[in-house]
Amino acid sequence: MMCESCQAELNAENAVCPQCGALITQNIEGFGNTVVIEHRLKTMIDRHGKGIIGNNLRLSALLMDYLPEFDKERGLLTNMAGAGVAHDMCTEENHNTAILNAKTLMLGKLFLSENAAEFVIVCFAYMLDIPYISPLREKEPEMKQAEEEAEKRKVTPINIEEKVFFPVDAAKYRLFRNNISIAEGYTKIDNYCFDGFSSLKTVHLPSTMLAIGDYAFSNCKHLKTINLPEAIKIIRQGAFSMCVSLTVIEIPRGVLAIEDHTFEGCESLEVIEIPDTVGSIGTLAFMGCEKLRKLFLPDSVKFIDKDAFAYCPELTIHCYVNSYVHKYCLNNGIKMETVSEGTALRKKINVEG
Repeated sequence: MMCESCQAELNAENAVCPQCGALITQNIEGFGNTVVIEHRLKTMIDRHGKGIIGNNLRLSALLMDYLPEFDKERGLLTNMAGAGVAHDMCTEENHNTAILNAKTLMLGKLFLSENAAEFVIVCFAYMLDIPYISPLREKEPEMKQAEEEAEKRKVTPINIEEKVFFPVDAAKYRLFRNNISIAEGYTKIDNYCFDGFSSLKTVHLPSTMLAIGDYAFSNCKHLKTINLPEAIKIIRQGAFSMCVSLTVIEIPRGVLAIEDHTFEGCESLEVIEIPDTVGSIGTLAFMGCEKLRKLFLPDSVKFIDKDAFAYCPELTIHCYVNSYVHKYCLNNGIKMETVSEGTALRKKINVEG
């Protein structure tokens, strides 16, 4: 193995190059693009400074810009940054303590798998100039091959703010429309856009829609259905809270998180399938979903708040055996049904309804 900066020979114990002092990159088992992501994160910090680490919204937006093609990895890093892992590592002067505290938090309180925790630590450590060699590093981190594969999958960063549907645009629908259709071209529903629109029953969003803002449809008491286009990547907190008549919603593959209060008080929802791009479920995300019977959670989910399913008396979670979700259900006394790895969760929808 050779140093990327000066081409000096390295051994497996080197965390920094003995010749030039450059940090050593490393791939983590199960995360073959770690080296590419490390470089992107380092570039991000070099350009924008470490001050962004204390601003979760700014950091989340930058991660979207710098890691557009790495949905699962970006979701995991975003969630852990939101949990304070990056901030704590940045502010702890002792590097060994910083690493130890990060591991303790992610493995003990956030229930991450060992590989996922090591991936996060390696990425944040390289980003923050902290020397670290992971016990789960791949012996030969083939950076060139990883970069070539990443370039093949690379997409143009999306611009969520390109065309925003603002509350002033929604105002004309407040009294006179039960069913609305938003024109093509809009990329985001702004925060609180339709909040409290009591007459609204159905909503059709355009295929160009990428994001739904905070509490965008909250308290729409008669909203029964809304289509979420495949392009949607972000559903912000409380987006559908207290939509008490909402019966069906299909979450698109590509959404990275079910944020705080997203479906709080949606007492008519019965069955929801979460796509395998979602990495976390936030505080009170489904609280008060009294009729929610089945929730299908993939093994991509690595964090669930302890109160995410408060007051869901009928709930049974369908998940993979020995997954994070399985352990979460055991620890929180939630009814569950498990299937073995490799079995599609969605088959149970067809069989059981």
